[in-house]
Amino acid sequence: MRYLFIALLSISLFSCENSSTQTEKPRVAIAGLAIESSTFSPARSTAEFFKARIGDDVFNYYPFLSEDSENRARANWFPTLRGHAIPGGMVTREAYDSLVNLTLEMLRENLPYDGLFFDIHGAMSVEGLDDPEGDFIIKVREVVGDETLISTSMDLHGNVSKRLAENTDLITCYRMAPHEDALESKQRALENLLDRLESGKGKPAYKAWIPVPILLPGEKTSTRIEPGKSLYAKVDPETKKEEVIDAAIWIGYAWADEPRNHAVVMVTGDDETAVKESAEFLAQSFWDVRHEFDFVAPVAYLDESLEMALNSEKKPFVISDMGDNPTAGGAGDVTWTLNELLQRPEFQSESGPKLIYASIPGPDLIAKAKEAEIGSTVEGFVGAMVDDRFAPPLLLKGKLLALKEGDLDAKTEAVIQVGSIKVIVTEKRKPYHHEKDFTDLGLEPRRTDILVVKIGYLVPELYDLRGDWIMALTPGGVDQDLERLGHKRIIRPMYPLDKDMEDPDLSVRWIEKSGN
Repeated sequence: MRYLFIALLSISLFSCENSSTQTEKPRVAIAGLAIESSTFSPARSTAEFFKARIGDDVFNYYPFLSEDSENRARANWFPTLRGHAIPGGMVTREAYDSLVNLTLEMLRENLPYDGLFFDIHGAMSVEGLDDPEGDFIIKVREVVGDETLISTSMDLHGNVSKRLAENTDLITCYRMAPHEDALESKQRALENLLDRLESGKGKPAYKAWIPVPILLPGEKTSTRIEPGKSLYAKVDPETKKEEVIDAAIWIGYAWADEPRNHAVVMVTGDDETAVKESAEFLAQSFWDVRHEFDFVAPVAYLDESLEMALNSEKKPFVISDMGDNPTAGGAGDVTWTLNELLQRPEFQSESGPKLIYASIPGPDLIAKAKEAEIGSTVEGFVGAMVDDRFAPPLLLKGKLLALKEGDLDAKTEAVIQVGSIKVIVTEKRKPYHHEKDFTDLGLEPRRTDILVVKIGYLVPELYDLRGDWIMALTPGGVDQDLERLGHKRIIRPMYPLDKDMEDPDLSVRWIEKSGN
């Protein structure tokens, strides 16, 4: 009886140990840097631009990883550094090295990992370094090893180089532009990772990568309109095929000049035929509609845009100051458009058409505004501290209508009225995307005649409040006239720069599993 008891106890202990092993949660790290940066802009992006979240603060960026979420309970998490910057000029090498090295140090602290969620944009440009995301993921691999399953989430305006494809295992990108599905896409990338870890399937058997020789700006590839709408509608059905994990189409980033700048299709899965067919179908679908892409809204030069706005009964008439769009990588401080507006006779008097201009950095004027009374006259220089190629700094003199301190991006904001134009001046550059950005400064964008914003296609809030809208072809680091920019290092031929190019080879390129 004694021996039977010992035997049963041994079996019980073995069962408990085995059960514990079976239910052990995977160890998953989080890391990533996200910025869209133009090589055609003289601006430079430093480490402080990235507003990096460190350690547990990273969780606050992802609602699907909140403390009480189902996904949070599925793994033991090791968040390192996740930095996200407003688009701008090239990242300084010092900034890149410091952020990457801190990430690598934090990753070394908790080795080993079963998985890593790699959250990037894909259009980061760095001084003296081609393909920074490819460089970054290789450095990560050197720390975590080849066995760790890496799932990469990207913006559809990112670039997927071959070495980025080689060193990630799972990969996906947004399917909407504007990016209303950004968090949904990140969640998909994370849950794909957890599913593969929990099921024991691990790395997909097949990764298909197809470079598509198309380079188009986002303002021509919005999924709100055709052909982008129908093209991206074809992605999700491909992911529903048995043994296909995910599929994605990258438009790529048009305002950088590297060999990786072009469109890409990638599909991952465990069935060779299904993965191949899906990848080649999506690549061919993209190529077939290349001639149909056009600007998401009417386009004109500034003078014509203003004439349309002044003669329109639809208010507010929104004009996109596209060439210096900071959310695409422009410096955000080109004064050319503002200078043109201030010289127009229609706006010389306070009784003229009401126009809001958002925005122009001017720390000199901001410093003087801080010392002034609301309603008094202030004067100071604004703009062209970074990009003075098209117009010099402006000496702006007008009535101080509002002053607000403490903005996360702008730091300090002032509203200066010159004639009938209300100019938003900032201490540091800031994109104006939300109605609250204006109403917090006492401005009413819905009741103004004309709203001029440094932006390309309108984000949802501005799109919804517009009376009418036109995108103005203005100069800057993200000029919509790609031929005027003068790419020298992209792979040619490239549509539409080479409009009569022959049909490319859109057959699948198989990417080996990472570590092979």
